[in-house]
Amino acid sequence: MKTILTGDRPTGKLHIGHYIGSLKNRVKMQNSGKYRTFIMIADQQALTDNARDPEKIRRSLVEVTLDYLAVGIDPAKSTILVQSQIPALTELTSYYLNLVTVSRIERNPTVKAEIQQKHFERSIPAGFFIYPVSQTADITAFKADLVPVGDDQEPMIEQAREIVRSFNTIYQKDILVEPQGVFPPKGFGRLPGLDGNAKMSKSLGNCIYLSDDADTLRQKIMSMYTDPDHIHVSDPGKIDGNMVFTYLDIFDSDKAKVAELKEQYQAGGLGDVKIKRYLNEVLEAELRPIRERRQEFAKDIPAVYDILKKGSEKANEVAEQTLREVRAAIGVNYFD
Repeated sequence: MKTILTGDRPTGKLHIGHYIGSLKNRVKMQNSGKYRTFIMIADQQALTDNARDPEKIRRSLVEVTLDYLAVGIDPAKSTILVQSQIPALTELTSYYLNLVTVSRIERNPTVKAEIQQKHFERSIPAGFFIYPVSQTADITAFKADLVPVGDDQEPMIEQAREIVRSFNTIYQKDILVEPQGVFPPKGFGRLPGLDGNAKMSKSLGNCIYLSDDADTLRQKIMSMYTDPDHIHVSDPGKIDGNMVFTYLDIFDSDKAKVAELKEQYQAGGLGDVKIKRYLNEVLEAELRPIRERRQEFAKDIPAVYDILKKGSEKANEVAEQTLREVRAAIGVNYFD
């Protein structure tokens, strides 16, 4: 049975971009019975660029867990763990740091892009800079064969593979597993934001959250970016870049209906309000069961913490075994 490691940074509630991009697939893989699944809430990684606002991380820990449970992540089938509660990860990171150079990390395209996006310039927190290495510790601690990630994370997986190869070669032990990335099918990458921005992002305020109530969902959909030149109902409208049709393509299973609406819109005679109302029906049908399950789980927060505690304890046993093997390979198991 192959092992999967995946997860999220707890920097806020999860949105439908997370849902369509990764959460639905996690549930499908979990329920297949073919995989041993570890789902990590990466609070330590989140602190690398939120160290001055730890309350956001603490608050988001529960919110992310509620989102997991609401979409169908089952603690009986998947191990949900909290990164900071696995001490072995820090020690593994320290060993791996000796196997990678500063210049190699600097060349990592994902690191470069995120440094630019966060406007760090040369004021990069050291913990953030080395997160490709700590991510390798996360993956290898559980000997994950498969790591489902977005396309933008491919350089991170490749760097993890390099570190694994270096370790196994230097210490002449095939202890660490070389992971494979599992990427979204072509055309199912990042979900654009409501405003037409290429990225749905909490910081940009262009998200639909899994926890949004029906009124909030409707308000957000009615504010969506469509075709700025489609002023009157009779005007021919553009489909490309129109977020309502982008979302319908992804979420509506009735492809014939979507094709018909596109034809009407492009010909003229179909208003933005009408298609937005239809999208609201589609998304409400998808999100209502998730919202209702979330509300049920939220009634017993101590039980949510208990899920995290038990999952972290189980994960800790696995990571500690890997750490013992790594120490023995390096030769620092002096007192064993």
